[in-house]
Amino acid sequence: MRPATDALIVIDVQNDFCPGGALAVAEGDAIIPRINSLMDDFATVVLTQDWHPANHASFAANHAGAAPFSMTEMPYGPQVLWPTHCVIGSSGAAFHPALRTDPAQLVIRKGFRPAIDSYSAFFENDHSTPTGLDGYLRARGVTSVTFVGLATDYCVAYSALDAAKLGFAATVLSGACRAIDLNGSLAEATAKLHAAGVTLGN
Repeated sequence: MRPATDALIVIDVQNDFCPGGALAVAEGDAIIPRINSLMDDFATVVLTQDWHPANHASFAANHAGAAPFSMTEMPYGPQVLWPTHCVIGSSGAAFHPALRTDPAQLVIRKGFRPAIDSYSAFFENDHSTPTGLDGYLRARGVTSVTFVGLATDYCVAYSALDAAKLGFAATVLSGACRAIDLNGSLAEATAKLHAAGVTLGN
């Protein structure tokens, strides 16, 4: 068992990000057994869940003529236009049935504001609207966070970068993550994680 100051943050292991889903990450479900076993090592376990209204601004379907994975500008900066995914209450937004959810003390839902996307477990994509996770972890006495889940180069990386910025000791277990790798996004995210002092384990 890890010290009580360590938390496991499981990012977006949802049906739409697993094979057969609307925004499937290759082998996204292959990491679930490892994640399930890791939960027993941590006194604090948090799950995050992408949770979008159908009219979300990050969906290509809500922009006339826009193709999925194209880019647009939002008030908070560049934004990938994604296929419609993880719509509130849909089966795609549900946690993968193989994922253990009982060990989690908290589920953070993100991306529910229609006008702003949210990759990080800590902040929306404007980098200033908090999810409440920071305060929760501090109240629990957590100082070190380990990230697993989907996808390495987006929600996992953004979460780990924000954790480091907030002063947590942050680790990403790459072997318990899978990446989208859109136009070199994995290499870019890995470089940013290294630069921010995030530990990359396996």
